[in-house]
Amino acid sequence: MKKIRIAVAGASGRMGRRILTLAQADPDLEISGALERKGVDVLGDDVGSLIGQDPIGVKVTSNLEEGLESSQVLIDFTHPSATELHIQAALKNRVGLVIGTTGIPKKTLSLIKKASGRIPILQSPNMSPGVNFLFELVTLASKVLAEGYDIEITETHHRMKKDAPSGTALELARLITEAKKGTVPIHSLRGGDVVGDHTVSFLGDGEIIELVHRATSRDAFARGALRAAKFVARHKSGLYNMRDLLKSINA
Repeated sequence: MKKIRIAVAGASGRMGRRILTLAQADPDLEISGALERKGVDVLGDDVGSLIGQDPIGVKVTSNLEEGLESSQVLIDFTHPSATELHIQAALKNRVGLVIGTTGIPKKTLSLIKKASGRIPILQSPNMSPGVNFLFELVTLASKVLAEGYDIEITETHHRMKKDAPSGTALELARLITEAKKGTVPIHSLRGGDVVGDHTVSFLGDGEIIELVHRATSRDAFARGALRAAKFVARHKSGLYNMRDLLKSINA
């Protein structure tokens, strides 16, 4: 069975390194490209040295064409400003996309939808299977507890996270408002090295129900992204999310 060839954008970032490390250990995957923006000091380094392992013969590059030349799927955990370029490059090279970048503007979301008519794209505000299960639980709870409960979201992330509220919190709020009219307050905390905590509180008279997800390692997101890459590699086109992936497993 041929390995799925993946490229990773944002290779030297915290998520990029974990994705590359786990991909290198996955017998179903082959690292075929590693991308970084111009000026980053790891450009030209072998991916192996980047992740503290033996050389694998793949260099970190800022050249999209070079990074995607022999790839089937591009995993994008970078910045919204770079996502549009990655979509254009993926279209040109007929490469599938896994987009875990958050804070994507509406213009780029429209471009993602349009591009998915030609290539497969899985885009999700959170790649963790556990968080996507939380989405399902919150959807159900919001319908059952729509009357007589106030619903609020609290999310906490490390001090370096730039977007607030998080993409996950915004998706939770969107799911809640589909079942319950009105707005959902989101309380965002930034500090320390917290990977990611999300709590949805249903506050009624005489009781409080809380649905909580706490990420203790970025590996949950990295493993989810690699599962998404395998999913995307099986499709020719279409727009998907992590819930589509989980449903395909349980089908």
